[in-house]
Amino acid sequence: EFMSLNSSFFSFSFYLDFMSLIFLSSVMLISSMVIFYSYFYMNGDFNMIRFLFLVILFIFSMIFLIVSPNMFSILLGWDGLGLVSYCLVIYFQNFSSYGAGMLTILVNRLGDVAILMVISWMMNLGSWFYVFYMFLLDYWSFYLCLLLILASFTKSAQIPFSAWLPAAMAAPTPVSSLVHSSTLVTAGVYLLIRYSDLLNYFNTSFFLVISLLTMLMSGLGAIFEYDFSKIIALSTLSQLGLMMSCIFLNLSMISFFHLLTHAFFKSLLFLCAGLYIHIYCNNQDIRFMGVMNLPLVGVFFCISSFSLCGFPFLSGFYSKDLIMELYSFYYFNIVYYFFYYISIGLTVVYSFRLIYYLVFNCNVFCYCNYFEDSGMLFSMIFLFFMSVIFG
Repeated sequence: EFMSLNSSFFSFSFYLDFMSLIFLSSVMLISSMVIFYSYFYMNGDFNMIRFLFLVILFIFSMIFLIVSPNMFSILLGWDGLGLVSYCLVIYFQNFSSYGAGMLTILVNRLGDVAILMVISWMMNLGSWFYVFYMFLLDYWSFYLCLLLILASFTKSAQIPFSAWLPAAMAAPTPVSSLVHSSTLVTAGVYLLIRYSDLLNYFNTSFFLVISLLTMLMSGLGAIFEYDFSKIIALSTLSQLGLMMSCIFLNLSMISFFHLLTHAFFKSLLFLCAGLYIHIYCNNQDIRFMGVMNLPLVGVFFCISSFSLCGFPFLSGFYSKDLIMELYSFYYFNIVYYFFYYISIGLTVVYSFRLIYYLVFNCNVFCYCNYFEDSGMLFSMIFLFFMSVIFG
């Protein structure tokens, strides 16, 4: 505690319960593998040390956000994520990267404004610790809820803020692997899971519809996309919509479980994508790909895609099947169920389309000679085991 203002205390304390510790350990595992991978991926880059420092700073801001119980220190981690992600998106210096970075930071600013308003709102009530607001039932907590949902929607890229997530693919692939699995986009979901007891008192069916629409639109977008990274980015968007819809259905623990399983197979997907893009000389169009002679990476890619689809006995199956089962217990309009099951079906469609283009596609580039970098494979093997057995 280092300052007091109108009986509100500025204090930095760490809140370590089962949720923050499990999430912290999975973030640490994934980020260590990604840093190891990026050492080989960025080999020969002039600014590699600067890149690694930025990645480590990025991970530290996420860790800060996970273990902070009060809103003031959450803001530091939240802002750190936004700022460092901007620096990482504009790492490759060209106009498209600058445009993508600007879009990313402007959308994230909206969320920061919402968090600042939450902080000033909580100052009226006397404390920034979120434990005190769990069972607060008056019009104050309603606006608190709305601001928190706005902040998490900007960070987790739900409609209407979903444009920045595919644009952020301008960053190097190891960064995308971190951003899409366990750090930046999951910060909004994590914040809502923390405040889920407060959300239960209000009717959040409007936000449920928005998250279902995010699932549907991103699934449809991924089917007609030919850019390798963007397809995986849109699949992340679809899974984020699934997690958000779980939170608004009062299934926050199931949402947290899906967040953890999703982190492992999504980071593996991105690392495989990075290796593919690396050996195809930075070409990202899946129509030019067809990998007959990368057996190990092909297996990793197929298994992580199956896990994303919810294939039985892989880690994605345990969380996704549970979500579908519990969703069936609710008595909603049939339109809700139609959207929901169509979106989950679209996941399978774009995953199998991607596998078809990568494994069975034949074109001129297939007959070049490639090799798998053993350093990159090490981190992928570990994530592969996690995405198989973590469930």
